[in-house]
Amino acid sequence: MQAPLVFIEEDKCKVCYACVRVCPVKAIELRPSGDIPYIQPDKCIGCGSCLEVCSPRAIKYYDSKPAVNSLLKSEFKVVALIDPGISAEFDDITDYRKFVRMLHEMGFDYVHDVAFGVDLVAKEYNELVSNFLGKYYILTNCPPIVSLVEKYFPQLIDNLAPIVNPMIANTKVLRELYGPEIKVVFIGPCIGAKEEADRFEGNSKVDEVLTFAELREMFDQNGIKESTIEFSEFDEPRGYKGYLYPISTGIIQAAGLNQDLLSGTVVTADGKDRILAAINQFEQGIDYIQKHFNMFYCEGCMMGPGMKPGGKKYNRQTLTRVYAAKRLKDFNMAKWNHDLKQFQNLDFKREFKANNQRMPDPPEEKVEEVLKIIEKNENAENLGCKACGYETCRDFAIDVANGITRPDMCIMHSLKSKQEYIRSLKHSNDKLAKTQQALQNSEKRALAEKQLAQEALETSQTMLHKLPTAVVIVDDNMKIIGSNESFVTILGEEAAEINEIIPGLLGADLKTLLPVQFYKLFAYVISSNDDVIGRDVHLNDKLLNVTIFSIKKNKIVGAVIRDMYMPEVRKEEVINRVTEVIEQNLDLVQQIAFLLGEGAAKTEKMLNSIIESHKSKE
Repeated sequence: MQAPLVFIEEDKCKVCYACVRVCPVKAIELRPSGDIPYIQPDKCIGCGSCLEVCSPRAIKYYDSKPAVNSLLKSEFKVVALIDPGISAEFDDITDYRKFVRMLHEMGFDYVHDVAFGVDLVAKEYNELVSNFLGKYYILTNCPPIVSLVEKYFPQLIDNLAPIVNPMIANTKVLRELYGPEIKVVFIGPCIGAKEEADRFEGNSKVDEVLTFAELREMFDQNGIKESTIEFSEFDEPRGYKGYLYPISTGIIQAAGLNQDLLSGTVVTADGKDRILAAINQFEQGIDYIQKHFNMFYCEGCMMGPGMKPGGKKYNRQTLTRVYAAKRLKDFNMAKWNHDLKQFQNLDFKREFKANNQRMPDPPEEKVEEVLKIIEKNENAENLGCKACGYETCRDFAIDVANGITRPDMCIMHSLKSKQEYIRSLKHSNDKLAKTQQALQNSEKRALAEKQLAQEALETSQTMLHKLPTAVVIVDDNMKIIGSNESFVTILGEEAAEINEIIPGLLGADLKTLLPVQFYKLFAYVISSNDDVIGRDVHLNDKLLNVTIFSIKKNKIVGAVIRDMYMPEVRKEEVINRVTEVIEQNLDLVQQIAFLLGEGAAKTEKMLNSIIESHKSKE
């Protein structure tokens, strides 16, 4: 097996992080670069907890079916080595002998029950415990337990019982029976057994490992059904109490070890939470506890992750006991003892190797910073609800500081952040609602003002067109952008014809309508921005009085033009100009009177001075 044991199909992941929370060794990381969790192969212990909690089935384990199919098609003899847990998994198959025949139909040459391997290992444990030399052991039947100790409790490696598990023990037997060239496929409930098999070579080598779930799929793919086949028995040697192995205490009973509460020498712990507590207590207080520890990560192999999901523990225990009783009916004890002696000289010892995956503790200031972010401390406020999957908030903060997980995995912190976000969003929504209302009111006012402006424009345009005085507006290109009927009338018949086609002469070039000296006045005002006031200009036989003024600096100018020969304009202009002359004459008279008055005063003063001088001489 070269691919990772467990992996995540990213397209199926719903980012619920249930797998992150349930992983006992935090081998599933949340990387800063993305939201999809990632399973670190080196840190994974193959327990399968993440598989069980992944509702979208995004987490998969290594698929051994293609490799097994290749073996079945090869020239080698292939042996199926079956875990006794078949009784708990295949409760829909009415007779185990039909199950054996189904395996033969699929292509297996031999079908063996691993219960005999359990009996061999149980005998080794009996001798280990009976010859107690002061060291307490952790039994090593469960692959995830072995991996857990090697990777996260390497200080306990010397306490791992140096005995192979039943799968390896029975494989040694099979190679003794059929020779080293056979291929062995173990079929059971444990996905950790896939990696366990890679640890061994030679006569201990297991070529492939199928889970019961994978075997079901292969039955379906090959169209193999119980209803279409006959009976077939397991190949010998047969097991004895090894059939109870799927139950956590089954190995203890098979080994004949004392389980009495007062005098027993072995205690059993199973299930994720109990395992983690037990292994910590073994490390910290074994000299006080003084018991060997029989550990299974699952609540017995019958609850393994390679089984169909949703199984009920006590139902499966019952199925296992019934199956064991059925297999032991008419049991030949003499034959079993003979077989046991035949293979008791095989080497069932093994070694373990530390593979420390523990991360060093980060600097304390980083841990304190994370605790501050999630608003936890070492005092009363440190709730430690364990919803994140960690025992304490501090453990969680350490992994956040190490980059394994993120602060938002803290449910309390996440909920508080969400509540604050909701409050902020509500406040924003309220402000938005007020803004929208203000905008609607503004739009109403703008619409009303637009209507008023439109009405005013229409009124002014009507008034403009009816004015007897000509009005024209011109842009900086000398193009007309507005004029009235009086302006068209002043220009003459040619302009009137154009006006019929283009009302108001819009867009017409002023240079084509006015003589040079006239439109130059417009150019002057545009360029200089100086207004031309009351200038008399001749156009054809008309005398025009023109005022040109800037509307938009250097861009738009307007002009008011009056025909001086129009009676009302002439009368008005005569009055204006007479009034102007009168005002100018009055100003002149006033100036003359002022000068005369000033001269008379000076003359009077001079004469008085002469009279006074003459009087003084007399």
